[in-house]
Amino acid sequence: MTGTPTALPAAMTAKHAVQMENRERLSIGGVQDVAGFDENMVVLTTALGDLTVRGEGLHIEKIDLDAGRLELHGKLTELSYDEPASGGWWSKLFG
Repeated sequence: MTGTPTALPAAMTAKHAVQMENRERLSIGGVQDVAGFDENMVVLTTALGDLTVRGEGLHIEKIDLDAGRLELHGKLTELSYDEPASGGWWSKLFG
């Protein structure tokens, strides 16, 4: 691949970290909002896209949106990201 590398949008360079311990505890940094949650799913908005956490008996232990931190525990089975709206393929297709 040749050519000049393109710079990432500012949202894509924001700090975001995920730390999991024994598939029971999850600490997440760079959280902007909690879009929804129940005992089987937590949907978070981050600078790098929406993060969906699935599992059983999920419980948010700590949340500090000013600091962008969230901690949860339960039986973790899946973490998945959707692209941010401003840079996702939907916006490229329809924007």
